[in-house]
Amino acid sequence: MRFQILGPTNVLDEDGEQVPLGGPRVRALLTLLALHAGRIVGAEQLVDGMYGPRPPEGVANALQSQVSRLRRALGRDLVEFHPAGYRLIADPHDVDARRFELLTAEGRQALAGGDPERAAMLLREALELWRGAPLADAPHAGAAAAALEELWLAATEDRVRAELDLGRHRELVGELRQLTAAHPLRERLRAQLMRALYGSGRQAEALTVYEETRKLLDEELGIEPGADLAAAHLAVLRADPSLGPTHPPAPGTGHLGGPGAAPSPAPSPGPASAGGPYRQNAGGQDAGGRRGRQGLRAQLTSFVGRAEELAQVGARLQDSRLVTLIGPGGAGKTRLAIEAAGQEPGDVCFVPLAPVSDGDGVAQAVLAAIGVRDPLLNLHERPAMDPTVRLVAALAGRELLLVLDNCEHLVAATAELADHLLAACPDLRVLVTGREALGITGESILPVAPLRLPPAQTPDPLEYPAVRLFADRAAAVRPGFAVDAGNAAHVVRICRALDGLPLAIELAAARLRTLSIADVAARLDDRFRLLARGSRTALPRHQTLHAVVAWSWDLLDDDEQVMARRLSAFVAGARPEAAERVCGLPEEVLFSLAEKSLVEFVDGRFRMLETIRAFCVERLEESGEGDTIRDAHARYYLDLVLAADPLLRTAAQMEWLARLDEESDDLDAAVRWATESGQFELGMRLLAHSACYWWMRGHRVSSANLAAALLAALGERRLPGLEEEYAMCVLVVAWAGGTDELLRTRLEEVRRLLPLDYLPVRVEFMMMLLSMFTGPPADFGAMEQFYMDAVAGLSPWKEALANCGHAFVLQLLGRTDEALDRFERSLAGFRAIGERWGMVLVLSGLGALRQLQGDYRSALALADEALTLARELGAVTEIAEGLCRRGDARASLDDVEGARDDFAEAAELSRRNGSMETLAWALLGLGLVEVERGDHEAARALLVRAREVCPDNWFSTEDTRARIDAAMTQLTTPATDAAGTQAGAPARAPAAGEAVSER
Repeated sequence: MRFQILGPTNVLDEDGEQVPLGGPRVRALLTLLALHAGRIVGAEQLVDGMYGPRPPEGVANALQSQVSRLRRALGRDLVEFHPAGYRLIADPHDVDARRFELLTAEGRQALAGGDPERAAMLLREALELWRGAPLADAPHAGAAAAALEELWLAATEDRVRAELDLGRHRELVGELRQLTAAHPLRERLRAQLMRALYGSGRQAEALTVYEETRKLLDEELGIEPGADLAAAHLAVLRADPSLGPTHPPAPGTGHLGGPGAAPSPAPSPGPASAGGPYRQNAGGQDAGGRRGRQGLRAQLTSFVGRAEELAQVGARLQDSRLVTLIGPGGAGKTRLAIEAAGQEPGDVCFVPLAPVSDGDGVAQAVLAAIGVRDPLLNLHERPAMDPTVRLVAALAGRELLLVLDNCEHLVAATAELADHLLAACPDLRVLVTGREALGITGESILPVAPLRLPPAQTPDPLEYPAVRLFADRAAAVRPGFAVDAGNAAHVVRICRALDGLPLAIELAAARLRTLSIADVAARLDDRFRLLARGSRTALPRHQTLHAVVAWSWDLLDDDEQVMARRLSAFVAGARPEAAERVCGLPEEVLFSLAEKSLVEFVDGRFRMLETIRAFCVERLEESGEGDTIRDAHARYYLDLVLAADPLLRTAAQMEWLARLDEESDDLDAAVRWATESGQFELGMRLLAHSACYWWMRGHRVSSANLAAALLAALGERRLPGLEEEYAMCVLVVAWAGGTDELLRTRLEEVRRLLPLDYLPVRVEFMMMLLSMFTGPPADFGAMEQFYMDAVAGLSPWKEALANCGHAFVLQLLGRTDEALDRFERSLAGFRAIGERWGMVLVLSGLGALRQLQGDYRSALALADEALTLARELGAVTEIAEGLCRRGDARASLDDVEGARDDFAEAAELSRRNGSMETLAWALLGLGLVEVERGDHEAARALLVRAREVCPDNWFSTEDTRARIDAAMTQLTTPATDAAGTQAGAPARAPAAGEAVSER
């Protein structure tokens, strides 16, 4: 089938017969699909083109109905459904509009290659495809129709040029008279008419055309004739031979209307008005006759850290005619746009929109930037021409990259102008910068993120663009400055605190004129006061960090400002449902903030840069609703941990550990706020139901600090009914390994509150921790009976844990076979519910038992299995403990180097997460390895350090302390048998996870 849309829409079958299509909606639908033949057209775009700005109710059903009708007319296989829209299955050559474009491109290529005869033939064939106004049956597709009309006019000009190059001047004069009358401001046509007149021996008329055109351009647009017209004028004055044919006609074809001349081609039946006034560019000149890159200032500073983004912008500009750079204030969008524009080969015009105060000024700003002055009009003769019309006249046909910078306060006006210009000027490209996208068809959006940041600890901070930028700008104000080992930590902290925002980093570096690097880093808590002095020549909103953020804030509507300030209660961002609940506004407001670059959407969460959040925190305090919002925030997190805590001990634990990892910073913030505001019940419940997560993830020190602060604020008060929550707070403080008289007193109080036969009701995980810190029972026989009586009525997790605890008791009573049986029952229980942490606990207990029995290979295999599970969990404490167990097994198997590696890794992990009992074990293992290697001095130092860090108040570390003391004693004995010390050292008795279960 062949599809005709360059006029009324027709479809011709293989025999050339018209296919009946039906009513106007079906014809409009086919027109839009044929215009994009072979490509998917979105449903929304189809609706806009069929119904315009006011679609009917139930428009989705209406569209489906029209698609069904079209399928009946053409055949179902030709109209393909896709989740993103619909596609017409057709070869572009079978659609006249697409064939027109292809033939036009071939003709233009032939013309550029010096073959005007082939060019004329191809272009005539292309133009003959036109049967009237394009897309006539799709009246709401005006922009696409205007673009086709502009292509028709450009193809006509190219065809005329080819005919002139062939010497057909006389035949073209009449046609060019008609065309210039229809398009009086189209300079290329005027220049071609001058050439045709001159080639016909009518030099005076050619000069008259120039004078008429010059006067018209001055009166209508306030501009001088462009390069093509000026060159034609000069050529006529000089009687330049180039005005004649560039390719003599072949024999028998005639010349200048002589014998055998080709008949004058009839004007193509194209649109009555195709694209309006024309502004030709030649030789790299702008509309005012100037060459170069208007508005692009030479930069005074180096361009750091954006090589990848620069390449991306260049690639987007090759593929798309409209590219928009979006990002928060101070991210460097303007500089990136300037650098990208500077790399483009053609003409560039940079238009700063920040000084423009309203939408009506956007077109005027562009006119001023391209050098078009206000016309000198006789007010009694005609009204002033619309600025957009003048812009189309000045830019049509001109190859130009137009940079519209900082349009966030004029988004609607900028979008409307860009859409109009791109439709009317096919050789125009537009690069936009702003806080949000323009939201128009064909826009390619490129987010500009802050510069890449180093982690808090990094061996080479200069590998990261943010640090390189700081170093570069710091050296400019303090000669000789360089990032080195002495200042790297401060530089990294500054860059991270400022979110990698280039403007903020530059302002911070500038403070080195008067402050040391340490002072700048120390004052970042009051960043807006610190970074309050920038370049005097910068825009006011770029002179201080506060002004940068305030500019974005002022562009928000009331609901957006309310959402932004309330969202600042979240310290690490929020999922949409969390933000909606805490902030009390629908999630659509949050989406709007993301579109305006006030928040960023990362991994399912909406986050604020810390600089923006600091500004919004100030607005939250000013509003007087800070306490209300923070209370809502804390209660949201209480509900979250109440739901998550029991699921951490099921097969869903991986999912929920990851979920709480997302929320960890906000969970900590909620506990801190509850403590500071005196809401002790809220704080204790939050803390108690977070404890299992903290333990599994190894957050020892930070959680202990939170618990200590809460208990200090609580003082001597006790809240009835919250005994379990209070006890868990005490245990969390204890697990950091420190000890003092107050903590001992609180631990004794916990043992009184929760006697031996107490099973937790609300805080299930406390069953695992209690005996670790409050001590085992005096009578293990009674403890065994307790397990035997209690196990039947417990939940699956508690039952599996009780079996593990029973196994430890049996092991201590010397009943090894029974202990192994209970371990196996426990392991089966944890496997049945898919609980990896419990499996690690049991595998560790089994490994310790095998190590004690001297079955080192089994101990090694069990340690490997436990380590695999612990690494899956990301349970840092259990990983470190598993490494120590494997180190013990390896040492017993004479794999000294393997043991050393395991103990060294365990020590590093334990230092990082504050697991002092495991650190003591790892240091003990390293000390024993050094004994084996014969370095007693190194061994002694390691053992001394192990004794220093080993907690004294943990019952579960008694064995570690005994092993350390035994090793130290043997080191002082001259006849030390190093191998015997290692092999004969008692394997670690119930520690951490093991002794915990004795309760």
